[in-house]
Amino acid sequence: MGLHAARRFRGTLRPAKLVPMQLFGRRYDTSQPVHLEIAQGKITQVVPCAAEGEKTKAWPWIAPGLIDVQQNGYAGRSFSSADLTPEKVAKIVRQMDAFGVTQFCPTVITAPLDVLEHALRTIAAACESPRLARRIAGIHLEGPYITTEDGARGAHPLEHCRRPDWDEFRRLQEAAGGRIRILTMSVEFDESPTFVQRVVNSGTIVSIGHTAANSAQIRAAVDAGARMSTHLGNGSHQMIHRHNNYIWDQLADDRLVAGLIVDGHHLPPEVVKTFVRAKTPERCILVSDMSANAGLPPGRHYGDFHEVEILTNGRLVVAGQTEVMAGASLPIGAGIANVMQFAGVSLQEAISMAVDHPAKLLNIEPGGLEPGDPADLVLFDLDDEFTVRTTLVGGEVVFGHAVTGNSPCSGGACPACRALFNVSRRSV
Repeated sequence: MGLHAARRFRGTLRPAKLVPMQLFGRRYDTSQPVHLEIAQGKITQVVPCAAEGEKTKAWPWIAPGLIDVQQNGYAGRSFSSADLTPEKVAKIVRQMDAFGVTQFCPTVITAPLDVLEHALRTIAAACESPRLARRIAGIHLEGPYITTEDGARGAHPLEHCRRPDWDEFRRLQEAAGGRIRILTMSVEFDESPTFVQRVVNSGTIVSIGHTAANSAQIRAAVDAGARMSTHLGNGSHQMIHRHNNYIWDQLADDRLVAGLIVDGHHLPPEVVKTFVRAKTPERCILVSDMSANAGLPPGRHYGDFHEVEILTNGRLVVAGQTEVMAGASLPIGAGIANVMQFAGVSLQEAISMAVDHPAKLLNIEPGGLEPGDPADLVLFDLDDEFTVRTTLVGGEVVFGHAVTGNSPCSGGACPACRALFNVSRRSV
């Protein structure tokens, strides 16, 4: 959607003059009210606002666009489906606009080989569109090289869980056009260290998850190059040894960053607080792990391999019980609000867990709030919940609305700034 300046009419119709977009907001990192000027997909100017107190209290917070490294689908569309099409991929990408997510990793989970290849090829085909390619930071392949043990296997279909196979992984990476950036795997197998090293050397991040590995096996995998823990504390056995277990092992290893689902269902608040304090915020990454069934009403729904149920409180489980989770139903913004409440971290730290830390893991450029930074931005309200007002990708409004006009701070005009702008909207 283009944002156009108003045309003036003085006897003759003059051509439209395109002016830079202006945004108002309170910086997430300093709380300073600012106006951002955006042109050609970049931030060109950041001007502190002279207005204070009540005049800017209602302004939204403004932060770089969120990055979600574990996203399985939405509203009945799954990245792991034999029926996946490039059009469905594009639809899911557009649905992320409402959540402030500007880059993410489509996550393909354990499935038959032909389904995995189809899903990976389809996502790669969708990325032939430059607009989609800039939104998809890489593919997260969660499985199929995970434990077969109940609890730790989570909702992954037992019949398709298997030992690591290098030739098969190369085949899957080829189907993905080299776009697999993260591989979640168990490291309990004898061949795991060698496999981890080969995957890492090929340029893919190895994340430990859905595992029954012992302490020595965890250490060996990290020594071989594993860098992340997938949804730490979930995809775990119902009962584990109180001291010697893979959760403590991963918490204690500073070489691993911890992916955390902080939706209020996957981890109790006390566990979130303990994990964040043990890892430190700098080694934590918020993920949504949103299921393909997220966005659907409460009740039973049929997934690709099993029936799931969305409970009235939003908890998403394998149907017929309430403990084994089947992904999440809430977006990553819920994790930002919750981690602040549960772990006592600041807004800046919480946003970093959903922007800077995943960007560093994937070695990609996030949005920013300085001149020259990509204009991938989210404007939001934060009370008890994270509510998105506006999302921009490459300087384009993809959700909500933005404003255009001259800088309201020039001449000390801040108190009347809203009157100086034309509001443009785009419905999604």
